[in-house]
Amino acid sequence: MHAPATSVVAPSLPWVQAAELPPVMLATAEAEQGETLAKARAFAEPLISGGWLDTGENILAHADAMAAILSDIGGSVAMQAAAYLVYTCPHLNKPEEVIAKAFGPHLAQLAIQTNHLVHVQRLSRAAESHLHGADNTPLSPQVQTENVRKMLLAFSRDLRVVMLRLASRLQTLRHYAATKLPVPPTLASESLQVFAPLANRLGIWQIKWEMEDLSFRFLEPVTYKDIARLLDEKRTERERYMQALRERLQQALAGQGITAQVDGRPKHIYSIVRKMRGKSLAFDRVFDIRALRVVVPQVADCYQVLSWVHEHFAPIPEEFDDYIAKPKANGYQSLHTVVRDTDGGPIEVQIRTQAMHEHAEHGVAAHWAYKEAGAKGYAGVSANSAYDTKIAVLRQLLAWERDLSGAAQEKASGSALFEDRIYVLTPDAAVVELPQGATAIDFAYTVHTHLGHRCRGAKVDGVMVPLSTPLANGQTVDIIAIKEGGPSRDWLNPELGFLASPRARAKVRAWFNAQVSQETIARGRESVEKALQRLGRTAIRLDDLASQLGFKTADHLFEVVGKDEYSLRNIEVLLNPPEPALEPDEYLQKKFKGAVARKSPSGVLVVGVDSLLTQLSRCCKPAPPDVIGGFVTRGKGVSIHRLDCSNFRELASRNGERVIDVRWGERKGADGPVYPVDVAVEAFDRQGLLRDISEVFAKEKMNVIGVQTQSVKGTAWMTFTVEIGDAVSLSKVLVSVRAVKGVRAAKRR
Repeated sequence: MHAPATSVVAPSLPWVQAAELPPVMLATAEAEQGETLAKARAFAEPLISGGWLDTGENILAHADAMAAILSDIGGSVAMQAAAYLVYTCPHLNKPEEVIAKAFGPHLAQLAIQTNHLVHVQRLSRAAESHLHGADNTPLSPQVQTENVRKMLLAFSRDLRVVMLRLASRLQTLRHYAATKLPVPPTLASESLQVFAPLANRLGIWQIKWEMEDLSFRFLEPVTYKDIARLLDEKRTERERYMQALRERLQQALAGQGITAQVDGRPKHIYSIVRKMRGKSLAFDRVFDIRALRVVVPQVADCYQVLSWVHEHFAPIPEEFDDYIAKPKANGYQSLHTVVRDTDGGPIEVQIRTQAMHEHAEHGVAAHWAYKEAGAKGYAGVSANSAYDTKIAVLRQLLAWERDLSGAAQEKASGSALFEDRIYVLTPDAAVVELPQGATAIDFAYTVHTHLGHRCRGAKVDGVMVPLSTPLANGQTVDIIAIKEGGPSRDWLNPELGFLASPRARAKVRAWFNAQVSQETIARGRESVEKALQRLGRTAIRLDDLASQLGFKTADHLFEVVGKDEYSLRNIEVLLNPPEPALEPDEYLQKKFKGAVARKSPSGVLVVGVDSLLTQLSRCCKPAPPDVIGGFVTRGKGVSIHRLDCSNFRELASRNGERVIDVRWGERKGADGPVYPVDVAVEAFDRQGLLRDISEVFAKEKMNVIGVQTQSVKGTAWMTFTVEIGDAVSLSKVLVSVRAVKGVRAAKRR
């Protein structure tokens, strides 16, 4: 059994009052519109009357019902005619050319776009029936809902396409309700979670409420029937009371000179259930079971009606909302109040003007009539006003997108409003979102980074295209990839047009940066391995070596060595420390015991021996007037250390008998001995830093005999080995070094 064909309702001119056009012009316009609609139906009938939709509904009957729904909400004739023409596209060899010749290019484009969306949604539904997620389970309803949302947004640049889809979905739900056929849960859920919120955002209340109630009826039939039964139990008594209240209110307003239309507001079951669940209310506590709607001519009349209602009934303050002074985001305006009657029962009253009521019922459906009106608009309404209306609608569409996607923050309404996006399909009909102008390479990188790297060709809708070809909404893209390989440097050339997505461009750059990094690491590894060969330490583990030098991994060490930012001398010092521990030598210890101090040529006074071989240790590099101590080495004389030297303390703790007293001799003139000391500098790395610090030492007439530098992430660590006569003069120089631009710290090691 199929739904019978619905007769086409005579079209109306939305937003145009009969008095605003001369009678002759009005009659001519209506006649032309009627002819267009009749012509479209006659054109489509032989092509689609014998066809059936997937739902089992006759296509012509479905199109008739769509046209009637669009007419009811004030949709333009073009939209109503497109309800027929969209289903003729699959039966025509060149649909756009044929329809444009018969009905004009604008109507042809509307039909083609809507048919394209229908086709894409059909492909996606077919794919979703067998697609599975990573855990081999069917795709979740949330993923399916997201796919539908993206496809609707892809075709939202002409909002009439979305209007046609809303009307089609509502008729599909009506068909299932009339035939009592089993409803696919996905279709009902999609209608409730995607299409109904879209109708709400666009302010088309007639479609919103009916779609919600039908979807809820299919998804939760038991709950639906329970609420319907509760509504019916006292229907006669409730309607009798509300009829008396309507008459009383209408007469009272007429006595004050206000012409008002007072009606009962329809009871929507899904709305009642949402309130019961959202506020944890029993059925008898839901305020809009008994409801009135008052429509008056002027805004001032709205507040006069509100005053009368609050004067004769007890208002519930927390249930009052003034959507006239502060309209809803979708433009809805009305006064809402809840009052209690003499028995304490709640009554909801909505008060609005006729214009507010028209907008609340029809939303933006009628606004697109301006598209057919030309530059001058309808009835003196300028095209600029129509443009402003479209902007307001697009804002609502984007707000609807945020509602469904759960975005954490709202974008600014400026640039974000016109941010162009396209939506294309994978061969498995998965929806991929891309920026306007994106290419097959952008698509490949969005699907997977490695697919982008290996991309070498692409088929769009089964046809091979150049990789620089911009993609369009609804196209199916199949990437041809090699097993191994990387991107081309030409892809980064903006003049060649291979990439439009900043994200894809960043991935290509990252690949090339990684290649450069690997070459640097290989060069550094080769240098480190050669240094280890010279030192005879090839058996050492490279990761252990890197850890001892302060690097996380061996690759980090190789990278800085490959960039010439780290001296291999550091490896040599680590592996061959300057002061190895020696065994005790009782003979040398006895030889010096009890002797008197004598001066050595190095300027260090030692006990009892003249011209004794002494050496200043390289670990702490002592210089006058440091407090020093001596350690008798084996075969190398006496090693001189600062008393605070960690190596000296360790040697003394293990071989205390080798420690002897030493002190500095007196310095005679400027030609006395000089001592090498290390100065450690930490600074922000910059060009010319080494030169500026070296100039400070030169200015102070200090000879620099060695420099080691290392730069990591913008910070430079430098070690200068300078010759000084005494440590006091060095302290003065360190003050000048710290004053150099970029230097954060300078101290003697």
